[in-house]
Amino acid sequence: MTPRLKPVSRDPDDDKPRVECGVFGVFGAAGAAQITALGLHALQHRGEEACGIASFDGQGFYTERHLGHVADAFSDPELAERLPGGAAIGHTRYSTAGASVLRNVQPLFADLETGGVALAHNGNLTNFLTLRDRLVSEGHIFQSTSDSEVIIHLIAKSRKAHFIDRFVDALSQIEGGYALVALTNKKMIGARDPLGIRPLVLGDLGGKPVLASETRALDMVGARFVRDVEHGEIVVISAEGVESLKPVPAARARPCVFEYVYFAMPDSVVNGRSVYEVRKRMGRRLAEEALVDADVVVPVPDSGVPAALGFAQAAGLSYEMGIIRNHHLGRTFIQPNQDARELSVRMKHSPNRSVLAGKRVILVDDSIVRGTTTVKVVKMVREAGAKEVHLRSASPAIRYPDFYGIDMPEREHLIAAQMSIPQMAERFGVDSLAFLSVDGLYWALDAGERDPVCPQFTDHYFTGDYPTRLLDREIAEGRNEQIERQLSFLVDA
Repeated sequence: MTPRLKPVSRDPDDDKPRVECGVFGVFGAAGAAQITALGLHALQHRGEEACGIASFDGQGFYTERHLGHVADAFSDPELAERLPGGAAIGHTRYSTAGASVLRNVQPLFADLETGGVALAHNGNLTNFLTLRDRLVSEGHIFQSTSDSEVIIHLIAKSRKAHFIDRFVDALSQIEGGYALVALTNKKMIGARDPLGIRPLVLGDLGGKPVLASETRALDMVGARFVRDVEHGEIVVISAEGVESLKPVPAARARPCVFEYVYFAMPDSVVNGRSVYEVRKRMGRRLAEEALVDADVVVPVPDSGVPAALGFAQAAGLSYEMGIIRNHHLGRTFIQPNQDARELSVRMKHSPNRSVLAGKRVILVDDSIVRGTTTVKVVKMVREAGAKEVHLRSASPAIRYPDFYGIDMPEREHLIAAQMSIPQMAERFGVDSLAFLSVDGLYWALDAGERDPVCPQFTDHYFTGDYPTRLLDREIAEGRNEQIERQLSFLVDA
């Protein structure tokens, strides 16, 4: 038995939002669990707290769930013996609804009237608490505090005759952002929310269907990209092939714009757009909007690199790696005091003094959330001898929290929601500060002008224009933490 792993602890001063999760599945392929593990490696950036795989070998289901990284959990040669079969789904997780404990790790599995089902979910349900309270009042017993378990219960209580009809019935009751991959004894099913907030793609591995959160996972396993799963679409994969269902009338798609800003890896293609090229265009437009006299453009690695490159090319300035990212640090654990946290930032990033000393530096980051890490990075650049530091954010100012699967702070902790640009510049210790405009972001996406009535993307982080109604505002008020306390007696095996 593989030993249980410890979770990756989160630095409370980390200034980056955590993406929801990553999902992967393959159907009808020999060694499906190994393929899934490889796909999850490609999606590790989408969730580093936990991971899991469920497989089916024609006779029974096998599941493993672990706290920690994919490489630690699923790289051993005995994986094929522990998780046999030609069909498997997997999940990498950050805890956006429910604490980071083993009972919340996915894929979730349940034996239902229609047979076993494993479920992996990327996103958040905005009516999770309303549904959970109703189900509990009806006698349902929950084993986790994850919103994903609600979907399992809705499938179980449906009176439809066939599993797919029960699945559709369950989806008709949930709201929010989601990409789902489910596995039964005969089918693999993928589903995307009606607005396409969360991404999901369909691939082909030597004639065997693959589902994944990002195209880079297809590349990792050697699969060919077929198409994006459409918003509101359910794809049903069986021995007979791939069937497409669209049980609800199509709405206008509003995919998450933060996939391009930060979440997706640069080598992925999301909704038909190269993430790398979009980020370069963001930097190019930022240079047009907020250029300043300077000597060198320096990215905050790694996610700021494409935007900084686009900025430098548009501005005709030298692009240099003035900050070096330490890729061999391993896991970063919560530091006990402020001095230790300062050292942890220097462990992750170190200044390249030959680039910075005596220079007027334009520092380009992908986004600014809390601003805590930004303060430390700017201080480090100053101490390396920079003559001036001009900070540029390749995304608009983040002023509103998210409820669709992004682990983002409440509004009172979003620095752009609490301070003006001059106040933020003073806090950061920079000579100037500028953010990409919302119009500039839409330009970078080659999406035309933003439609104020029905925007082309989910962009509420910048605009406050939420794509769905928010039934469970208690999510922002810590109601899910209350549920955690109520279930604190549960012990993870």
